[in-house]
Amino acid sequence: MNTDYIPIMKSLIDYLDEGAVSFHMPGHKRGNIYKKVGLDSLFEDMLALDTTEVPGVDNLHCPESAVLEAQKLAAGAFGADHSFFLVNGTTSGIYSMIMASADPGDKIIIPRNCHRSVYGAVILGRLVPVYIEPEIDYGLGIAMGIKPETVENAIIEHGDAKAVVITNPTYYGVCSDLKKIAELVHKRGMILLVDEAHGSHFCFNKKLPMSALEAGADMTSQSIHKTLASMTQSSMLHVKSERIDIEKLKTFLQLVQTTSPSHILLASLDTARYIMQQYGRELLDDVIEWSNWARTEINSISGCCCLGRDSMGRNGAVSFDPTRLTVNFGASGMSGTKVEDILRRDFKIQMEMSDLYNIVAITTIGNYRSDYEAFVNALKILVGGLETGNAKYMSASNLLRTQEPSLMPWEAAYCKKEQVDIERSIGRICGEMIIPYPPGMPVLVPGEPINRETYEYLKLCIEQGIKINGASDPKLKTIRVVK
Repeated sequence: MNTDYIPIMKSLIDYLDEGAVSFHMPGHKRGNIYKKVGLDSLFEDMLALDTTEVPGVDNLHCPESAVLEAQKLAAGAFGADHSFFLVNGTTSGIYSMIMASADPGDKIIIPRNCHRSVYGAVILGRLVPVYIEPEIDYGLGIAMGIKPETVENAIIEHGDAKAVVITNPTYYGVCSDLKKIAELVHKRGMILLVDEAHGSHFCFNKKLPMSALEAGADMTSQSIHKTLASMTQSSMLHVKSERIDIEKLKTFLQLVQTTSPSHILLASLDTARYIMQQYGRELLDDVIEWSNWARTEINSISGCCCLGRDSMGRNGAVSFDPTRLTVNFGASGMSGTKVEDILRRDFKIQMEMSDLYNIVAITTIGNYRSDYEAFVNALKILVGGLETGNAKYMSASNLLRTQEPSLMPWEAAYCKKEQVDIERSIGRICGEMIIPYPPGMPVLVPGEPINRETYEYLKLCIEQGIKINGASDPKLKTIRVVK
């Protein structure tokens, strides 16, 4: 079949035919996990299963039968009072839980390294962001955890804030002391919201960090498609608190989600929950064992450093996700983006993400031991022969420091804009979100002044091949600023 005139389908078929080892989302890894547990036949005939809300199929926005039962089963599995299925990704869950917790004009405390969806909720809800800064590991060049005392200082200074948002774990697998943070937040009568996009597997194995709900979070939004087995774009929002107005939450869920939800996505969420309840602990035991083996092997390679327990207990990090392999190449003199390119081109291994210093591999119950072995062997060949030296790359970590905005993000979003050359933007007020992606953390938010340090960092990102999301000009030769 000639797919030259069906470009999206062609791109998917070409990548499938390449047979690259997957260390990226979705977590089912081309359906491998369904094959492992004998459920691959459930999703064989996708087009025949693609239907809408006909009698007997139920409705996501007013569930009465199958969807309602599935959400109740999910609540039991994840330890929630209420669970809601999401077909517009974890982003829709973050929008909903933030706007259900604060009204226009209210303050909300958020980490400066949060995902773009948190800033989106601030704009949509017309909220006033109060930034808290993550701790920085300057050796790895990444943001780590949020210290409880950092949260405490913010809630004391801004006692009128309605909620605190914490990202846990980070894209790199780092976890903050959520339990202590929850105690501090609740003592002040505030709501704790957790972006747990990368931690949906935590509650299914005691060898993993504590889940957000277990630590005391009021609401958490999880990307089931990232670390478990559902299909891309499907997520869940969990509530475990009497502080939450459930009806208000449901209102926002309906506002930010499509009125024509895919029941295949809903079914994949239900199936992912079933797999974890039936086989989750044993499957995760294997993932943890293989990941720890890979981590040890990688740390034996001169010029490589794989994030692990030795980085815990400092920089606000109390634990880490052992299934996440974050590999730093600072001592090798190579950038993470270059390593990712070589792994794909020469070894047919695709990473989840890379930045100027690191690559990140998402390992899940869908991976096989042979995947880990291929990854380790590739790194030994790629990096082993290099002379070690100091990488001369600028980290984004310094850019996560709070700067005083000239306008509220939602004010800047509605202002008139003009396009200017990036070299002439220094000193101007940014009119769009500028986001190296992944990991999806904005280095510029609408309303913030553009300074030279940010300009130099973004210029380096472009030179190193890092994609810029949110910008009207993805090559960043120009940028939109407030007129």
